[in-house]
Amino acid sequence: MTTPEADQSQSPRPEERLEQAVRAAEQALIEFEIAVETYRVEVENFSRLHEQRLGPLYLRLEELDAEIAEAKAARTQDPEDIRRAAEARAHVLPIPGVEELLHGWMDGDGLFPEAAAMLTDQAVRPPQRVRPSEEARKLYRELARKAHPDLAQEDEERKRREEFLSRVNAAYARGDAPLLRELAAEWAAGPVPPERRPSPAEELYARLEWLAQRKELLTLVARELEDGAIAGMLRLAPDDPDGLLDEIAGRLRADIAEREAELADLLGQA
Repeated sequence: MTTPEADQSQSPRPEERLEQAVRAAEQALIEFEIAVETYRVEVENFSRLHEQRLGPLYLRLEELDAEIAEAKAARTQDPEDIRRAAEARAHVLPIPGVEELLHGWMDGDGLFPEAAAMLTDQAVRPPQRVRPSEEARKLYRELARKAHPDLAQEDEERKRREEFLSRVNAAYARGDAPLLRELAAEWAAGPVPPERRPSPAEELYARLEWLAQRKELLTLVARELEDGAIAGMLRLAPDDPDGLLDEIAGRLRADIAEREAELADLLGQA
């Protein structure tokens, strides 16, 4: 039978409980950041591959719609048909914008990923698929958990982790599993960060407050991603987003074939 004094000595001190709460909050935040970054990469890859694979098909459809409208206007000479043909052609003609002015290196949101990669001596490789392989996803999660800057106590160590994690993020965005394996080996061979020293209660409270603010910011980022049009398309095929692109491409090619047949018929009548 233990005495009240013994029970009290065995229970954690308030500072220890606070420190445990901070550590738990840190780990929860890191897991949340991993989830948000994983989703951001998937949304960004889907957007880029959507443009790469389907953009030319959409352009072909717009061109065919303009040619069909022009063929109808030439045959009928109706003012309304002529107006519609002019509108269709104007929709196809490119409008000069930021991308054209900056020769494809930058848009309104900043440097394109390919341009940024070239400027930082990284390989210029677009994503091969929407969702990186399971191996790449596993490697990324493990590295993000181990090397996350929030686990650093000193500014120098935090900076080292931030630089390393930026390389991890870039490799994951490209789905580069071999490079992620190299980074995992590099981290394993790197300097061992110093153990955390117990923090005063004031610092722990400030840390909890910062973690809460960071989580709130990440929640806003995640909500913005989820509310976007690309995320809406991803939700149509959560298990096979690459297959969704193939399915849309198939429908567009069928639409193109119908438009081409309609145009050939109009030109034949003329």
